[in-house]
Amino acid sequence: MKSAWLQKKLVEPEHLEEKVASIRARQLTIATLNGSFDLMHAGHLYIIHEASKQADRLIVALNSDASIQKYKSPDRPIIPLDYRLEMMAALEFVDFVTWFDETDPRAVLEKIKPDVHVNGAEYGADCIEAETVKTHGGKLHLVDRIPSLATSAIIEKIKQCAK
Repeated sequence: MKSAWLQKKLVEPEHLEEKVASIRARQLTIATLNGSFDLMHAGHLYIIHEASKQADRLIVALNSDASIQKYKSPDRPIIPLDYRLEMMAALEFVDFVTWFDETDPRAVLEKIKPDVHVNGAEYGADCIEAETVKTHGGKLHLVDRIPSLATSAIIEKIKQCAK
């Protein structure tokens, strides 16, 4: 059973363009952020909050489980998509949450055409999303990573503690 907050914020991928049109009809700007957001941590909260300040509405697009397995590892994600969607939707500064099955977000960004796309500074201004975002008049906003708060670093720390 989906929580009340997820029911309110979840946008099924096939309804994404319809939701974007309703936001645009109200003359509101849209920021996007994408990622796996596996093992939600303070670094994730920081970039999500920064993204929420870039436009009137924030849409967060999560990689599906199959997508993560293709581009990260067959052992990931640690937290399945349904629960990652729940956690993301529970954040008050996230307006809508969706997901995508591709290994990169260009197709979902093509549907949304954000005014601002937020990404980690480690991916740089020439990140894979840049051309898609700029083609539709959007801009990139890069956010610095908080050192040692990457999910992979947290997993390694857990492994070290388990020894």
